[in-house]
Amino acid sequence: MVKNSCTLAIKELKHWMMPEKAKTSLTTFPSSAEIMSEPLGAVLIISAWNYPFLLSMDPLVAAIAAGNAMVLKPSELAPASSSLLAKLLPKYLDCCSIKVVEGAVSETCALLEQKWDKIFYTGHCRIQIFYTLAPLQEAVGIWEYVGLGGNGRVGRIVMAAAAKYLTPVVLELGGKSPVVVDSDIDIQVATRRIIVGKWGCNNGQACISPDYIITTKDCAEKLVDSLKKELEAFYGKNPLESKDLSRIVNSDHYARLTNLLDEDKVSGKIVYGGERNEANLRIAPTILLGVPQNSLIMKEEIFGPLLPILTVSKIEDSFDIINSGTKPLAAYLFTNNKKLKQQFLMSVSAGGVVINDTALHLAVHSLPFGGVGESGMGSYHGKFSFDAFTHKKAVVYRSFVGDASVRYPPYTRGKLRLMRALITGNVWTILRALLGLS
Repeated sequence: MVKNSCTLAIKELKHWMMPEKAKTSLTTFPSSAEIMSEPLGAVLIISAWNYPFLLSMDPLVAAIAAGNAMVLKPSELAPASSSLLAKLLPKYLDCCSIKVVEGAVSETCALLEQKWDKIFYTGHCRIQIFYTLAPLQEAVGIWEYVGLGGNGRVGRIVMAAAAKYLTPVVLELGGKSPVVVDSDIDIQVATRRIIVGKWGCNNGQACISPDYIITTKDCAEKLVDSLKKELEAFYGKNPLESKDLSRIVNSDHYARLTNLLDEDKVSGKIVYGGERNEANLRIAPTILLGVPQNSLIMKEEIFGPLLPILTVSKIEDSFDIINSGTKPLAAYLFTNNKKLKQQFLMSVSAGGVVINDTALHLAVHSLPFGGVGESGMGSYHGKFSFDAFTHKKAVVYRSFVGDASVRYPPYTRGKLRLMRALITGNVWTILRALLGLS
């Protein structure tokens, strides 16, 4: 995908950079106008650990294409990748315009204290920062440590740091991406696509990974049976030994996931999987059926191999469940019902939607990728990445001919009448004003 981003930028950059012609009105006649893209300046890219090269290089390619200088802060939770980026980028790219800063919490905080022209942040990074809550009558200092899964909170911290200099941000965060499964589908194809989006994508450690499923009560048993069958076909009878399943990134994340799984409200709801190996940081694909909506696993983004299934009486009831939480980064619907598709698109707000598959929109460079609400702000991929790192400058061109006296004092009733007519742009109104008709 990084190679594709490079190839696309090289191929399309000439077109992306070209000024975009804009229409003008009678108010500015005679004139022409265009929109120019100019570099923002110095940008900071803070990337995540779960796809350390993609989430570092994809925005970096766009920032270079847009003509910016940049600092890249790779995640300390992927130290080998971070070290390799720090070694290779200065070797092959301009050291005067691109810097790689390695480190952990203190380095990230030091970077956020600087003035930038844009901050680009992808979720799941650890940040500890001291800041002041100005709205309080007395300034209150807060040390806040945000660990894995604290996307919304980290996003607020990045925005708080950016606010000091009114720095614009792109925040690619996350959230609980739902999967709604209707009964009128090819259940085998649906389950295979859910599995590859959930466990095939880094064992659930992906921002657009399916977080939970909602289906009807009469479809739930059939869905669970199909998931069991396909999971065993993909990962074997002992998935902890499968080479096709990722490990959990570290012991802290492992402990957080086991805490979700061991909650009293949840531990008895496991219908498949649940095996774990702490020494190897492995957790098997785990399906839970009928978990309470007030359980921890339904309150926070899971970001791991656990998949709860909720049941509803009719599939349309799923919309209320989804909308009772924050807006997700992605939402998925499996159905052949055209009416349900439209209802879903109109009722559910999400960063992106895929019908009858999962996670595929990430690979479509002609689509913007980003969140909405607490799942993020701003978007990137393809030209949207170029746009994210450029300022769209409005430009109007005029010559020294056609200077209208109506613009200048003294402002008579006739001039004001003509100016109002020009602003409306209605030809008949302009003619009436020129003829002195009211």
